[in-house]
Amino acid sequence: MAESRDDDGFFIVDPEWRCVFPLDNFHVPKRLARTLRQDRFTFTIDREFSAVIKGCAAPGPDREDTWINTDIRSLYQSLHAQGLAHSVEARIDGELVGGLYGVAMGGAFFGESMFSRVTDASKAALVHLAARLRHGGFKLLDAQFTTPHLEQFSAQTLPRRIFQSLLGVALEADADFATLRDETKGSDLISILSAR
Repeated sequence: MAESRDDDGFFIVDPEWRCVFPLDNFHVPKRLARTLRQDRFTFTIDREFSAVIKGCAAPGPDREDTWINTDIRSLYQSLHAQGLAHSVEARIDGELVGGLYGVAMGGAFFGESMFSRVTDASKAALVHLAARLRHGGFKLLDAQFTTPHLEQFSAQTLPRRIFQSLLGVALEADADFATLRDETKGSDLISILSAR
């Protein structure tokens, strides 16, 4: 992270408490499930990685500044070029309206940031990501810090030692980010996440 978008360099954060999503018990709020079933959003993966980071770094109604500076953007562009960093892009009529990005390693995905230009776009992208990870055999979706926005999806806060134990198992898993088709319908995303 960086203190602000204008800072040079960045620092590594290893919080005492870590926010994760249980992929086998990911909750989709009812109103959002209804929106997803209407297929208002379509999704693409890794087509506009740079635009997603730019969207995440842009000022918004709830924040004037961001922790995503030039160095961080450059680092994640490099990770994307190596096939480690990925983006989920939410679209309406082909136009990018929201999304998120993060890093996949083994069976762990480290979510970094998300953005939304229309209501529910980032939330829809998060549901798509969770379904993609579950379908692909991932074991862990890390969000680093808990927010009220994330709690509605069953986010849990774990002490560092438990997180590290789960991470060790997840890193050994054989997972594939690309197994789910981009054009998977909203109802199918919900079915993947609700399967027991």
